[in-house]
Amino acid sequence: MRHKQSEYMHWAKTQSRARFNLATSGVGAFPFRDLPFDFAKLEIHGDNSYGYRPLLGAIAAKYGVDPDCVVEASGTSMANHLAMAAIIEPGDDVLIEHPAYGPLLDAARYLGADVKRFPRTESSGFAVDPSEIRRSITPRTRLIVITNLHNPSSVLTPESVLHNVGDIARSVGAYVLVDEVYLDAVYEGTPQTSFHLGPEFVVTNSLTKVYGLSGLRCGWILAQPDLARKMRLLNDVFGATTVHPAEILSVAAFENLDPIRERARRIVEADRMVLAGFLERHRAVSAVRTEWGTTSFLRLASGDADAFLAKLRADYETSAVPGRFFEMPTHFRIGMGVDSGMFAEGLRRMGEALHD
Repeated sequence: MRHKQSEYMHWAKTQSRARFNLATSGVGAFPFRDLPFDFAKLEIHGDNSYGYRPLLGAIAAKYGVDPDCVVEASGTSMANHLAMAAIIEPGDDVLIEHPAYGPLLDAARYLGADVKRFPRTESSGFAVDPSEIRRSITPRTRLIVITNLHNPSSVLTPESVLHNVGDIARSVGAYVLVDEVYLDAVYEGTPQTSFHLGPEFVVTNSLTKVYGLSGLRCGWILAQPDLARKMRLLNDVFGATTVHPAEILSVAAFENLDPIRERARRIVEADRMVLAGFLERHRAVSAVRTEWGTTSFLRLASGDADAFLAKLRADYETSAVPGRFFEMPTHFRIGMGVDSGMFAEGLRRMGEALHD
């Protein structure tokens, strides 16, 4: 029987919020009043049967690709689902990193894939090791799935490593799906999209995590034109067309991406400094330190993470994401970039809970 729900998403929607919410995954919401746009230009309907051309063009220009390579989707989660659905058939092997963002596993299993894993070990700094992929791949492997930046740890996978992964995939006729929703949180020397590494690469992304524009549900897929066309036609089954006012506002956002990103960057970097101090003071937790990203994956030195997080929420009004959703039950994920005062107070309360 196919897996028909995402336990993580259900938890996130119903149990993640607290007065001091460290269970976030992206930056705080960008206020529309700060978006340079004449709201009198909004329209309910428009020509967007297989994508709104101005939006497809804006996405294509950002990455230096042909608009025929761009597929609109409702956020990154739907982009991942649509990309997988167009590539795999029931019974195909799909090789996914461990630890992994739960909804990626949920989508592959729902589509009937035989999910295999390759490790990103904490001892290696959660790095992607191509030799582990080579060891795990089979002639039945149809897709390799990686997040970059890694969710939950925010570790960056270098282009050279991704190039090696592409070579491995090509050897068995597989694709590489790279979820790049956090990649623009590399604020200096932002890497180019892995889509340019070869035709076997398929990339998903959105305006959610790094830009604070989740409500627009502006997601996309980059794929070679023939595969992109297959995805567009398949989306007739799932979503048909996107909400047109959101498309119009997304075009305005693309015209102002740099200042939108910089606004959030200041908060993320302030939070990262506070987190560094917290980790220095509290040896009961540790984390693979990263220079970029909006999330950090903390490990308890001892004890049960679920019990600790339950106490943290009940007694200290502070929430974090249980590591069990990433198949790492001794860990938990915290998010940066929403509100520095809230983040600092949440960490202070977490420190009290650790002391208790």
